[in-house]
Amino acid sequence: MASVFHHFLLVLVFLDTRAAQPFCLPGCTCSEESFGRTLQCISVSLGKIPGNLSEEFKQVRIENSPLFEMPQGSFINMSTLEYLWLNFNNISMIHLGALEHLPELRELRLEGNRLRSVPWTAFRATPLLRVLDLKRNKIDALPELALQFLVSLTYLDLSSNRLTVVSRSVFLNWPAYLKRRQPDCGARILSSLVVALHDNPWVCDCRLKGLVQFVKSITLPVILVNSYLICRGPLSKAGQLFHETELSACMKPQISTPSANVTIRVGQNVTLRCLAQASPSPSIAWTYPLSMWREFDGLLGGKHLTPGTRFIRVLTSSTGEDTALSELAIPAAHLVDSGNYTCMASNSIGKSTLVISLHVQPAQALRAPDSLSIRSEGNAYIDLRVVKQTGHGILLEWLAVADTSEEEWFTLHIASDEAFRKEVVHIGPGINTYAVDDLLPGTKYEACLSLKNQPPHQGQCVVFVTGRDGGGLEARERLLHVTVVLCVVLLAVPVGAYAWAAQGPCSCSKWVLCYCLHCRKAPSCPPAAPQCRDGSFREHPAVCDDGEGHIDTEGDKEKEGTEENS
Repeated sequence: MASVFHHFLLVLVFLDTRAAQPFCLPGCTCSEESFGRTLQCISVSLGKIPGNLSEEFKQVRIENSPLFEMPQGSFINMSTLEYLWLNFNNISMIHLGALEHLPELRELRLEGNRLRSVPWTAFRATPLLRVLDLKRNKIDALPELALQFLVSLTYLDLSSNRLTVVSRSVFLNWPAYLKRRQPDCGARILSSLVVALHDNPWVCDCRLKGLVQFVKSITLPVILVNSYLICRGPLSKAGQLFHETELSACMKPQISTPSANVTIRVGQNVTLRCLAQASPSPSIAWTYPLSMWREFDGLLGGKHLTPGTRFIRVLTSSTGEDTALSELAIPAAHLVDSGNYTCMASNSIGKSTLVISLHVQPAQALRAPDSLSIRSEGNAYIDLRVVKQTGHGILLEWLAVADTSEEEWFTLHIASDEAFRKEVVHIGPGINTYAVDDLLPGTKYEACLSLKNQPPHQGQCVVFVTGRDGGGLEARERLLHVTVVLCVVLLAVPVGAYAWAAQGPCSCSKWVLCYCLHCRKAPSCPPAAPQCRDGSFREHPAVCDDGEGHIDTEGDKEKEGTEENS
């Protein structure tokens, strides 16, 4: 009986011992170290930081796990935790309250994560933190007061991040640094302050001057892990060491130009130049008369445009360190181009502007016949285009500027190959749009704008064609194809839609099918095509765009002329 009772006591003791052992996560290992109990989870698929960890753990090490964030209250039951290692995870966010309830934390290692920023005020909750390892992240900025709550820190690693410019005030305001720079620090025994800043893409311009001076002045007990910090940019400084670099002070842009007043005649090309000196290097932008209209016509910066388009080109280049030259080129200037052109240079320090006045005088002779970009009539500048297609038609918009100070009336002529006479609309001053509704399917239209009651001339018109009626309003809107004569500006139409302007005496609905579907193979009009009722359509050059960059403007004139004569 005594033997049975003895065995029963042993079982109770064994069960009580097992119950007293701390819980360890599945797939992880727990061990007793000299500083306390440790939890290690290496390459374990943890979706988040476990919330049921024992408060007895002194070190938690979770690495190579798919952790994406450190949420608020992650360690609410671990007030005695001293070492937290979360290396090589996918952490991209640390919530502001993530380090709450960790007053004893001494090491935080976050190497190899995806952090772009850190909530530096969160370290208010960790006054004993001595090691902060943030290397191999994506941190690209440090606020001036980033380190103000890291009062006990002795090791800070920010290497292999994306820092380009950092103010030396970040370190001059750091309590741990200030403590070691006090005059009486020699009488006290203070540990070294180790900082790692290498392998960042430093941009060595004037903004980095303070940090470069700080690095050059570092002495014990402050230590750089790697004192050979290298400039990544700009090109003139790339590859230089901080200790070899001399940087100038920052300054706002200073602008100059060879001539602030330029006078030319109509039809001449002109280039306005703006030279800006600044540190750091400036960016330059222009504002000028009709800038929004010009941007509709073409794109700034020299991008590819349809041949024959008139546009203003802006080219900016670097002529030296902290110096940029911007050139604004105007081809075949017109009277309407007169005005003030403002060059604006800006950088992180400030901005400056310079006004260049352009005066365009009337020419004595008429412009060259191949200058397709100048749309003018007598003493008026007229630019007409289709800007929108609606459920029932299109919307016309124009820029019309008369050379006189009087308010001018304009006349809009609208005709089609299905109508026997033109529609004439008189437009009063201050109006620059007109909606053309109730368009017929499979029909070519021409709209022209002229000054007062004068007849329209070539270059003041747009020609467009509607697709065949597919059985409803939606189909008709989808098949509307539009082009602007001389500009060849395509509206946003479905892929495969063709834009064209009529050339020969062809029936427009059949002509577009013949011409555009075969414009790569020496297109011509159908042999038996009926004549257009309105002879005014015969004056415009033919254009076909098949959506693949092929444009044929007048390559088949001779062949078409032969067929017409036959």
